[in-house]
Amino acid sequence: MTVLQTTPAGALATRQSHLKRLEAESIHILREVAAEFRHPVMLYSIGKDSSVLLHLLQKAFHPAPPPIPLLHVDTTWKFREMIAFRDRRAAEVGAKLIVHINREGVRQGVGPFTHGATVHTDIMKTQALKQALDAHGFDAAIGGARRDEEKSRAKERVFSFRTAQHRWDPKRQRPELWNLYNGRIARGESVRVFPLSNWTELDIWLYIYREAIEVPSLYLAAPRPVVERDGMLVMVDDERLPLRSGERPEMRKVRFRTLGCYPLTGAIESEADDLPKVIQEMLVARTSERQGRAIDHDPSASMEKKKQEGYF
Repeated sequence: MTVLQTTPAGALATRQSHLKRLEAESIHILREVAAEFRHPVMLYSIGKDSSVLLHLLQKAFHPAPPPIPLLHVDTTWKFREMIAFRDRRAAEVGAKLIVHINREGVRQGVGPFTHGATVHTDIMKTQALKQALDAHGFDAAIGGARRDEEKSRAKERVFSFRTAQHRWDPKRQRPELWNLYNGRIARGESVRVFPLSNWTELDIWLYIYREAIEVPSLYLAAPRPVVERDGMLVMVDDERLPLRSGERPEMRKVRFRTLGCYPLTGAIESEADDLPKVIQEMLVARTSERQGRAIDHDPSASMEKKKQEGYF
């Protein structure tokens, strides 16, 4: 690695043509979805990848407002800032926002503390997503997953076929030659689409920096109340976090590399309180961004198994 690549400005300078190719590919994919499918939707999880995806959606159809609605599957345990950010950004870009909550799960009191990460994720995310896709009849769901995030995501095609029961079979995927994508499906079947498949975490941050894309401030380091639990720094985002014997919230300067349900998303201690510093951290990072996600460490529910059952 040259000295030029070890600074945010240097890394951006050396990757400009690479970012342009990624942007062009993603916009091409989004336009393909709009042309090929009857009723597509974009999953909006409010994080950095979703923010880039929403920006690309705007660019793909500018000056018209995004023709594809946004869908947020709300587990009711997201960071409070994420919900406020979601509503504001959707209104600012003029996109239709659909929020779906598994009301039966709420009625049964399902949550990460009462039922554990696996059951909570299955009922409030996987089952809720399938409910929403079925209720609205969406035949293509666009997501911000990248192949570098997690090993099972590296097995996904850009257009990833799902059965009418939303099941994914990694051994029976359609070939994708060059930039030719197969959107042919039978009634009831659907496709998950990943326009950011070829991006890396560093690409995402460099693009956010270059395009001045707004992201939740949770990605930037600031003093926040946290408790250290099971090897994770859990932010006390509301009064629902039950404190264990001996636990006392303390203020630490932390940020998040990935965002999800707040009890299941670990913070990292950091001094990166602006975008250049975040990128500087990425340039020397040797750990996965998902190391702090509790759902990724549950051996009884691997990501591949969850995806086969309908998890995004």
